[in-house]
Amino acid sequence: MNTEINEDFSINDNHIKVQAAKPAQASNVNCDKMTLKTSRVNEDKPLLTGTATLYNQNGSNLLSPSLRTLPDTNISSGPMNESLEKNGSASDYNPLLNRQLENPTSNFDTMIHLLKGNIGTGILAMPDAFRNSGWAVGLVCTALLGAVCTHCMHMLVRCSHELCVRTQRPSLSFPDVAEMAFEYGPPKLQKYSSAASKFINTFLVMTQLGFCCVYFLFVATNLQEVITHYFSVKMSVQSYLLILLVPMILLNCVKSLKYLTPASFLATILTVIGLGITFFYLLQGLPKTLNVKAFSSWQQLPLYFGTAVYAFEGIGMVLPLENNMKNPESFSGMTGVLNTGMVIVTCLYTSIGFFGYLRYGEAVKLGSITLNLPPEDLLAQSVRAAMAFSIFLSYGLQFYVPIGIIWPALKGYFHSQSSQRNAELSIRVFLVTLTFALAAAIPNLSAIISLVGSFSSSALALIFPPIIELMTFWDHCSGREFTLMFVKDVIIIIIGFLGFGFGSYASLWNIIEPMNS
Repeated sequence: MNTEINEDFSINDNHIKVQAAKPAQASNVNCDKMTLKTSRVNEDKPLLTGTATLYNQNGSNLLSPSLRTLPDTNISSGPMNESLEKNGSASDYNPLLNRQLENPTSNFDTMIHLLKGNIGTGILAMPDAFRNSGWAVGLVCTALLGAVCTHCMHMLVRCSHELCVRTQRPSLSFPDVAEMAFEYGPPKLQKYSSAASKFINTFLVMTQLGFCCVYFLFVATNLQEVITHYFSVKMSVQSYLLILLVPMILLNCVKSLKYLTPASFLATILTVIGLGITFFYLLQGLPKTLNVKAFSSWQQLPLYFGTAVYAFEGIGMVLPLENNMKNPESFSGMTGVLNTGMVIVTCLYTSIGFFGYLRYGEAVKLGSITLNLPPEDLLAQSVRAAMAFSIFLSYGLQFYVPIGIIWPALKGYFHSQSSQRNAELSIRVFLVTLTFALAAAIPNLSAIISLVGSFSSSALALIFPPIIELMTFWDHCSGREFTLMFVKDVIIIIIGFLGFGFGSYASLWNIIEPMNS
């Protein structure tokens, strides 16, 4: 085969000749397999191509800037030395310097997104969590859980960077990191790499749909309180869920996040205002700590775990945020964006949980502290309405994750453009209706929050990251370093599985028992 493109390089069978700006500056590249990629100027007009780029079998750019300027450079690209590839020493590739982003986010923007992703309905359920743990246990365990969850986020980012270097890719998603970790893991476990990716996607879908169920029920419960007080209209929470169904479907027919940005911005403002007013009520007339329990009971402790892990719900967005940063090196580090944001989140959770439980004691309403605010105060009722509207607008952002996983997997079964459009719309309507049905079947806000946190959030936040770290660095550490990493990761995995098992059991019992009675 003999091909010439733009007089810059020619291809003769397995021999590639690259011509630089000057005739004397030519590079000869020998390779077993070559892929030619071009950047499109217009996606609708694929023939309008821009500059051509050569990639080797691993997807790395053969024509790096340094290679283009060096004369008489010869590169042999055959089977790569496997041990060098696995040790990450085959290249000095830096993924942080190879990301091409159209609209990268600043450190401040990333911080806001991190706070918004972690502060949702979970923070309003923290007084209920402290009721299940006791104020002293709640203070200690929330701080420890926040530290462990933050460490797991760091683990995920570190593994992502290491695997990006090995695979010569600028960024990886959560499922991609899991797949690559197993692919570079122990030989006997490499066959499970594809299953690991599917496993992460499955739990991401379950977690986000669980969040959507909670959001649905939260909006309906708070609306019920407001309307019952002012209009004396007594309807079941299922009736309010049914009223919300059509607006929820219409909201989630919006396919682009671009059009959800104003809704997200408004939701953020309402959340900040609502939390501020809630704090104002919580700090009025605080009793002594002797009036509440320092430790509740061992039977209730798993419910605390589920609610608290649900609140730390942001691990799924850590890699997307870091991958889209203008200065990704500022994400990690002792005073980086991640640590700073998670310290703020942990302090807010601890404050709301402690003062909410101290203020209302065992009378804390299940699922949301807003339900405890005095119904006769207009300001308190406005908080319920504002938080309900804020969570309603935030539903679309939570829904964007599962539809982004499910629809691409099903899109290939539909061939025409009209059938794809109708199929995607049908799937969106089905998933929103599914979350409505689940919320209507189990109208127990506290139990659903604890179940989602124990079953799916604990797996994503506490179980998968240490497993990924062990798979990624299994042959990169030795002696004392490997022992410390192994012991630390196994302890976190055990904590995750204990919370997963006991928390799910306690939450299911909390759901089934009221139904039987």
